Amino acid sequence: MLPLRWLLFVLALTASLAGEARDPRFTVQAVDTRSQSLELFLDDEAGRPFHRFERLDSWLQTQGRRLRFAMNAGMFQPDYSPVGLFVSNGRQRQPLNLSAGKGNFFLEPNGVFLLGGAGPRVVESSRYPSMAQGVRLATQSGPLLLRAGRIHPSFNPQSQSRLIRNGVGVRGAMAYFVISEQPVSFHEFAVFFRDELRCADALYLDGTVSGLYSRELARNDARADLGPMIAVVEQIPRDRP
Repeated sequence: MLPLRWLLFVLALTASLAGEARDPRFTVQAVDTRSQSLELFLDDEAGRPFHRFERLDSWLQTQGRRLRFAMNAGMFQPDYSPVGLFVSNGRQRQPLNLSAGKGNFFLEPNGVFLLGGAGPRVVESSRYPSMAQGVRLATQSGPLLLRAGRIHPSFNPQSQSRLIRNGVGVRGAMAYFVISEQPVSFHEFAVFFRDELRCADALYLDGTVSGLYSRELARNDARADLGPMIAVVEQIPRDRP
């Protein structure tokens, strides 16, 4: 049974999303960055990638903390290192990648999800350097789903290319992390962020390997080994194991 404060949070979250996320094709985890601890993870102190949510959770529990929510947080190389920018706890571990290439990451405009003093932002990648001061976390991926309310110009409404996909959109202090429950196109995914969640800016994180961990939903996806992960972390209550 959930502690009262978390039960109230779940009820409030359910109510707040009732008018926003009615499409059963998508699961939404809303994070209020003013009150919830959002962090980026890749590997442990020995440099071993976590790969799976349960491994990250086990590592956190040795520190008296645990996962509340987690999702894969951007594309990665065969060695699981990030393809692009990766900033965790204010430290840049991988630089911004503005090179040309093939694949979704390089489908311009691509972008960065960041959290700094002004709250969460999704910005076009080339704009990041002017915003880097004071950033606590940042992850780069692509393509942008939405930029200032406009859907990426390369997305085809009639596209038959459909995958399980995940991404993040922002509205005010809220970051909305979304995973599709069935294969969807880029255009369908972008429309959901724009019309249902009323986000002006949103970023694609990945497809096929997409996974979600949610303590409230009793969910722990394990489709594939992962690179970067983004998570809401909490202290383990002293009166509970």
